[in-house]
Amino acid sequence: MTQNLRANQNDIDTGFLQISAISTDNQIPVRNARVEIASSGLPDDTLEVVQTDQDGRTGNINLSAPPIEYSMEPTDNQPYSEYNLKVSADGYEDTIISGVQILSGEVGLQNIQLTPLVTSNQDYNPSVIGGHTLWEYYPPKIAEDEIKQSQETGEIVLSRVVVPEYIVVHDGAPTDTTAMNYYVPYKEYIKNVASCEIYATWPEQTLIANILAIISFTLNRVYTEW
Repeated sequence: MTQNLRANQNDIDTGFLQISAISTDNQIPVRNARVEIASSGLPDDTLEVVQTDQDGRTGNINLSAPPIEYSMEPTDNQPYSEYNLKVSADGYEDTIISGVQILSGEVGLQNIQLTPLVTSNQDYNPSVIGGHTLWEYYPPKIAEDEIKQSQETGEIVLSRVVVPEYIVVHDGAPTDTTAMNYYVPYKEYIKNVASCEIYATWPEQTLIANILAIISFTLNRVYTEW
């Protein structure tokens, strides 16, 4: 995700990255984790090496980013730079994340969960962040009726619109019964969708309007049980 933090004029082509590492075992911060940062285009060329503090976090790491103008209107230039992260810590499996996106003048917040080391034979399976929906081409969404009748087929019948604690994300087409269902905290879901669909460089009122639209669409999905 990204957090709004404007750089000064001299840093217009600089973005920032902040990393938070926690253990999957007990959700406590992982201190002294080693973070290696490389450009996705040159994955073997390490640009920065930092360590997490006692809270499992790094400070803001300065990284190159394209000019802010690229993200303000449609263009043939990719508006963000991409980086790979390798995170290692004593007693934990190494974690690799590819495609971390950095926008000019913004702080990219990357949360990383480290798994306690069970065996010495690690199977490296990097997590790959897909391209932003405003830049990458994705297949069109499944056509649907703009107005849908509310259903009463769930375990709890909704008599009114409510804000849920969790969102059930079906990782596939609605008709695909083999696809996994993931329970994602509501706030995390809204945050993640916003980070994938809009750029943090946009004016504040534009961000608010888009996030309200995302919230409205999500709550409609919950209420209609579609």
